[in-house]
Amino acid sequence: MRQLSIVRADHGDVDAITDLIADSFQHLAVSVWLVPRRPERWAVMHGHVRIHIEHAMRYGYVHVTADRLGVAVWLPHDRRLPPPPDYDERLVKACGQWADRFRTVDRLFAARHPRRPHHHLSYLAVHPDRRGEGVGSTLLRHHHARLDAAGIGAYLEASSSPSRDLYARHGYRTGEMFAVPDGAPYWPMWREPVRQD
Repeated sequence: MRQLSIVRADHGDVDAITDLIADSFQHLAVSVWLVPRRPERWAVMHGHVRIHIEHAMRYGYVHVTADRLGVAVWLPHDRRLPPPPDYDERLVKACGQWADRFRTVDRLFAARHPRRPHHHLSYLAVHPDRRGEGVGSTLLRHHHARLDAAGIGAYLEASSSPSRDLYARHGYRTGEMFAVPDGAPYWPMWREPVRQD
């Protein structure tokens, strides 16, 4: 595999990052429940993702490959974070008639979110042309190194069994699966920091 360069995203990357995540996530079972009508799904997902990317650009860590074909979005929960500004108004604008379904997922996430200090992996996405090349693993290792050095855990919600298995290979332990109303699953996963000797 060629050497991957990982860099911190800047505000000029928001459009490309949002496109990449919306493309990658629109076919997931959870996304199909969130927006059942396929013609609308990409635009709704795009609007919703953008709210969270803009928030993470301000308060979190958004890492991309130099070619912008892979992204990892982390929010630090080792300090108090404000919610995205005007979240409910923006949610309704982005999601329209599907906003209540997104609120349902927000509630499910909030009910299970750990209280221990950690960084939350909100999104990990890789362009289809680069999948299978270790891009996701490289992005994970990049931020894990920071977390391990600081002794901070990591948390995420995996939304497919392949992603759950990827995270397990990187030291995440799977909690009790939960699901949206149609049964599409999420697996909460926690990674303890690796001690630095």
